[in-house]
Amino acid sequence: MFSKFSKQTSTIFLDKESGVFDIDGRVDIILSPSLYWVKKVSLPVKYVREAKSLLPSLFEEILPEGIYSYSAYKSEEEFYIFAYEDKLILDTLASKGVTSSQIRNVYFAQSELFSQESGLKIDESRSLYTKDEVLILMPSVWLKENVDLDLSAIVFSKNSVTLKQFSHLVNDRSLYTFIGILTVLLVLIAIEYFITLHKIDAISQARSEVFSKNGLKSTMLQNRSLLKEYKNQHMTQTRVREYTSELLKLSLKDNVKLSLMEIKNKTYKVEFMGTKNGSESEIIKELKSKHIRFKSTIKDESTRLEIEL
Repeated sequence: MFSKFSKQTSTIFLDKESGVFDIDGRVDIILSPSLYWVKKVSLPVKYVREAKSLLPSLFEEILPEGIYSYSAYKSEEEFYIFAYEDKLILDTLASKGVTSSQIRNVYFAQSELFSQESGLKIDESRSLYTKDEVLILMPSVWLKENVDLDLSAIVFSKNSVTLKQFSHLVNDRSLYTFIGILTVLLVLIAIEYFITLHKIDAISQARSEVFSKNGLKSTMLQNRSLLKEYKNQHMTQTRVREYTSELLKLSLKDNVKLSLMEIKNKTYKVEFMGTKNGSESEIIKELKSKHIRFKSTIKDESTRLEIEL
């Protein structure tokens, strides 16, 4: 849908699935969420320059292996933080017919498009949608409202990023100048490094105190595993309560008794005594009408059910 643009077009939306662009001159590029990672976070710092030094540690648990650049901008009291691979974006542009010399500015879709109220259709099957103030890609069929993405109506923010080329050539004079600047930067970075270490330690300490106060494990991985276990237990217990309620509400004949209810190896075992002359069929029919899945075994005057939890 957005694979080709005329020579007058100055803006493109870049996605991994984009077609080849037909452009002339320099262009502004809006990156699809498929080409970056984004989080909305609260940080114990005031300025973006302070936040940027914290970004690698905030992404380390979720990023696949690769060489990443980081960026951030502030929105009210919170920060939008980004991780992206320069080489991946540059390679994607090259495969779509855009050279590095044609790049004027590069923006994240998050900063330029997230305020839209309805879905923004980018091709025949996918749309952009803002969920919990974060812009995501999702199937268009999941959205009730969808409008075509209109690149000509965009008013760009100041939140652009520069893609790193990793190919700089310098002469002797500029090399000495670079070394002098680098020395000063190293001193400043060293100072900021120790400040950042202190802030990271403070964040880690605060997290440890929260974990300890609430009886949690020492790492996020352990806590996620514990949460998953608790969720499974909750789901199982909820099903047990629902099944028990339905079993106790069954209309049983006077000679039929509910003689056994036990849970073993995630199986709810139930036995009815006194079922004969086809009375067990009424129980089975009533349970099936409640959409309870089970296996039944009929022997003499007893009917045993096994319900998988």
